[in-house]
Amino acid sequence: MSFLIAFSDVCLAFGDQKILTNANLQIVDRERVCLIGRNGAGKSSTLKLVTGELEPDEGRIERPSHVRISKLHQGLDDGSDRLVRDVVGDGMAAQGERIARFEALSAQEKSNKLHLDELEALERSIEAGGGWSVDQQVDSIISQLDLPADARMDTLSGGWRRRVALAQALVSQPELLLLDEPTNHLDISTIEWLEREVQRYAGALLFVTHDREFVDRVATRIVEIDRGAMRSWPGGYRDFLRQKQKANQDEDRQNREFDKKLAEEEIWIRQGIKARESRNEGRVRALVALREERAQRIARPRAPKVHVNESEQLSGRKVIEVRNVSHKFGEQPLLDGFSLRVMRGERIGIIGNNGVGKTTLLRILLGELEPNAGSVKLGTNLEIGYFDQLRRELDTSRTVAEIVGEGREYINVNGSQKHVVGYLTDFLFSAKRAMTRVSALSGGERNRVILAKLFTLPSNLLVLDEPTNDLDVETLEALEARLIAYEGTLLVVSHDRHFLDRVVTSTLVFEGDGTVERYVGGYSDWARLQHTLATTDGPDKASRKSSKAAERADGAKPTSRKLSYKLQRELEALPDTIDALENEIAALEKAVNDPSFYERPREEISKRFAELDSLRTKLEAKVTRWEELESARPNASDAS
Repeated sequence: MSFLIAFSDVCLAFGDQKILTNANLQIVDRERVCLIGRNGAGKSSTLKLVTGELEPDEGRIERPSHVRISKLHQGLDDGSDRLVRDVVGDGMAAQGERIARFEALSAQEKSNKLHLDELEALERSIEAGGGWSVDQQVDSIISQLDLPADARMDTLSGGWRRRVALAQALVSQPELLLLDEPTNHLDISTIEWLEREVQRYAGALLFVTHDREFVDRVATRIVEIDRGAMRSWPGGYRDFLRQKQKANQDEDRQNREFDKKLAEEEIWIRQGIKARESRNEGRVRALVALREERAQRIARPRAPKVHVNESEQLSGRKVIEVRNVSHKFGEQPLLDGFSLRVMRGERIGIIGNNGVGKTTLLRILLGELEPNAGSVKLGTNLEIGYFDQLRRELDTSRTVAEIVGEGREYINVNGSQKHVVGYLTDFLFSAKRAMTRVSALSGGERNRVILAKLFTLPSNLLVLDEPTNDLDVETLEALEARLIAYEGTLLVVSHDRHFLDRVVTSTLVFEGDGTVERYVGGYSDWARLQHTLATTDGPDKASRKSSKAAERADGAKPTSRKLSYKLQRELEALPDTIDALENEIAALEKAVNDPSFYERPREEISKRFAELDSLRTKLEAKVTRWEELESARPNASDAS
């Protein structure tokens, strides 16, 4: 099988920063290869080497002349007034040039061998690129991707502009398609659409992404940029993790054996005068070679370590209580009769497509925004840490350390004083990078700065709105591990399905017409129910209607769930029962937290703790029952 691109001992550096060192890579037809590595490891630079935008400092890159390469860029079209058809047609520019060249050569009268050879080569290239009818190819891809051909780009949402960009990349029928962070800032529905499109793409694929679920569903192989080298791992992301762990263990074992042998040889070379006079010169040369090999070893970069300053005081048992909240944006209902009770220690994910109101819901839950109807009550002793995607402006003239430390050299990290530069190294900022101005940072680095600053503040309620954007895989996994261990309450909005599955224990899902339902588990648990997400993302938002809205417009009555008289009475009584249990638990917790409590007989201490456990179990059962009945209660709009 012939290759489409091949790197042989490629080296690339920017100044004194080495990106690739003797890197080797080969991609063959129909492969789907994911390129991973830390921020700054050289992933985007590798794509530029493939396209020829960059040339290597050393080594060789082979690109067979017949291979057509196309790239879906990381950025989106800025929303110009051009028509979709014209933007997609830009992807056929090279084909148009070949056709024009062929026609110009055909019109010439000379017919020497070079002339005929060029005509023949152009004809083969044109046929391979889809043929002579450029407009027909453009119309075909527009039809396949169901795009609004005559819509202006500035009327489309980000998700639809991404679809147009993919059409532009695919229209020339490339044999190798490059995708640079294709899922960035896309919602779940658009990500899943993109997965389906690239899975049935007939050519080879080389892509960069931090979306691990996307990798698992699309990739046939992973190529990791590790300390300047390229290492290949067959399979998806979960396969990569298993293989990588074993490879790291093997590397550590080999390094220990090597270091032990080197230490033994160093002892031997330092023996007495007599031993040195009769020493084996071959052994001396071998020792010199061992020293050189050890000096060339590049240690694995340290793993990121995310700190979160947790508040010393517990919040109240009931963190947030929402009753019958309704809210609109213009004429669009975002929430309709929404009720929710958030208890201490819960980890809740919020799922929905772009524009459905996820950030608005967070602001209502935190009391920043007054809903049109209903009530929101915050619990006691709350210390809130809020990562707001709309307020991520940084002073670009200040250094990373100045922003995170706010002028202090030392910051408090869970009761201990830590130098701000040392704290930032755990977030993968070198000492030099910590003293760099924010203006010089990449998007992923800026996101890490904001997280690092937020996590210096003590919290017992952590609210994160799209925290994973632009983070590399290792930082994502460190963030996940820390959030799993977080003892406070967590609310998180994310389109990262893998992140949601690992971190949250329940989800709030926007399902249309102001309906937000709560489900146990993460994204995958919800997806197995085969429900659909609400969307405001379409080429013609003004005329788009959800299936439910269309049913109502046609006169169909929405189904509503009715509670029996008995169940209604039970629901009305539950809040008082829950409050009473919470008061009992609070009184008992206060008693057992008194130091003198432990001077009592052991039997009494054990009895009190058993009583406390029993009350907590009862409370959990009552809260679960309240949620069941509340979700089954008809909305006020239905009742009317």
